[in-house]
Amino acid sequence: MTVKTSPYNPLDKINLGKSVAQALLAQTVVALAETAELQGAGVYAIYYTGPFPAYEPIVKLNRNDEFWRPIYVGKAIPKGGRKGGITADASKGTALRDRLRQHAASIEQANNLELQDFYYRCLMVDDIWIPLGENMLIETFKPIWNIVIDGFGNKDPGNRRATQYRSSWDTLHPGRAFAEKLAGGGTAPEKPRANSNATLPAYPFLRFPSQMTKTKTRREIPPRRPRAKPMKTNLIAPIPLKS
Repeated sequence: MTVKTSPYNPLDKINLGKSVAQALLAQTVVALAETAELQGAGVYAIYYTGPFPAYEPIVKLNRNDEFWRPIYVGKAIPKGGRKGGITADASKGTALRDRLRQHAASIEQANNLELQDFYYRCLMVDDIWIPLGENMLIETFKPIWNIVIDGFGNKDPGNRRATQYRSSWDTLHPGRAFAEKLAGGGTAPEKPRANSNATLPAYPFLRFPSQMTKTKTRREIPPRRPRAKPMKTNLIAPIPLKS
């Protein structure tokens, strides 16, 4: 039987997305409380290592400084990017720092999470490739705060509208001041927790093959944990995306 193959195209959007994701996964993991030196725009992954019971399947994969499974993946668009503008230099501005600080503030306000249990890795990326890299990371790792428990990335909506309700994230992790102004929507805390427990074991555990065994260290992770190890090479290849 003849196997049909096609030439490798490095400019295919899937391969371009993989290249951004691989570059991110080669970056050093840093405590989420440490963002002062960040500049520019790009993509990031947040990791959880704490005791919240519903996230135990994730925590197991992030122990011993392995950091294999992000709980959330996001992007930081440069100023003007959401209006269709093109940034000449992605290193300018503080989009990554501002976005990660917003996430840190959300975690600090939650009454059942601790900021010291969260870490991140980020990558400065030219703005045209940021959405592609984020989509590839979400498709590969299916982070629970992107796929199952929505609302972590929400910002203060201002005055509540009739159609605005508290997100699943704010129901499971109450405490954000702006969320208290929103209607409950009839979602009990047990529902997102049950969704989390039921969905996590079914998620495929996928890793990008990394061509880098060493990473540049920008700073030490605080003494609470030793510095993160580089990505391992015996990794599972991601499942191809459907056309």
